[in-house]
Amino acid sequence: MYLRDCIVKENSCVAACYYKMVVEIPEELLESEPGQFFMLKSLQDSFSLRRPISIHQVNKKERTMQFYYEVKGRGTKSLSAFQEGESISLQGPLGHGFTLVKDKKIIVVGGGMGMAPMKYLLDALKEENEVTFIAGGKNQEAIEILDSFSFQKLRAYITTDDGSVGMKGNVVMKLKELLESFSYDQIYVCGPHGMMLAAAEIAQKKGVSCEISLENRMACGVKACVGCSIETVEGMKKVCHDGPVFDSKMIVNYEPEKKSTICCGN
Repeated sequence: MYLRDCIVKENSCVAACYYKMVVEIPEELLESEPGQFFMLKSLQDSFSLRRPISIHQVNKKERTMQFYYEVKGRGTKSLSAFQEGESISLQGPLGHGFTLVKDKKIIVVGGGMGMAPMKYLLDALKEENEVTFIAGGKNQEAIEILDSFSFQKLRAYITTDDGSVGMKGNVVMKLKELLESFSYDQIYVCGPHGMMLAAAEIAQKKGVSCEISLENRMACGVKACVGCSIETVEGMKKVCHDGPVFDSKMIVNYEPEKKSTICCGN
């Protein structure tokens, strides 16, 4: 884990309250894994906690890292104010990422902000696997993130709750349809808790290995508090340290054991 002050190359509003930040990073951070995250903080905002943001993409040639985030409270609001050339504090990479495989038939599922870490994962998987990507959000604005994705060498399906783009419905409906028609080796999922629970149950019934990336609230990001603790078959685990990626069969309760009050609203 590293603590670095990095230069912001871009911080732009993609749609509504959704932002993309591009940061110039030192060489030692280029090997960060898909599914890992960083704790980001403004050097000028001493009142907000660091915010956990998953890696959206790493560009090794340009030595940059992208983060995609939604403005919800004080912490993310302070991130949205960054201008090109300013310094931002990064702590990471943190947590365990996705298990990368080869020569497999794969489904990657991203719902809502759960699409953010899937770009980096897709880039790592699609060269050596047969990959299907299912992405979805509540409306057109919620899936604007997909404009930064490359859909070459993969099969993609898009869903929206209101039918404004792609199929009207949700990613779980499409996942169930595909698993009933074809055989797959591995599923990766990130999104709202209810969506991941449903996807994990479908995968288990079909006997397909499934990894999920949890989006629990995190106050510290370094296992110093209990805000992101969850119940697993191996006992209590902390999402920030033991995850955020888990084998779906390990999870007993997808909700945090004790919700942290100090990190909410940031």
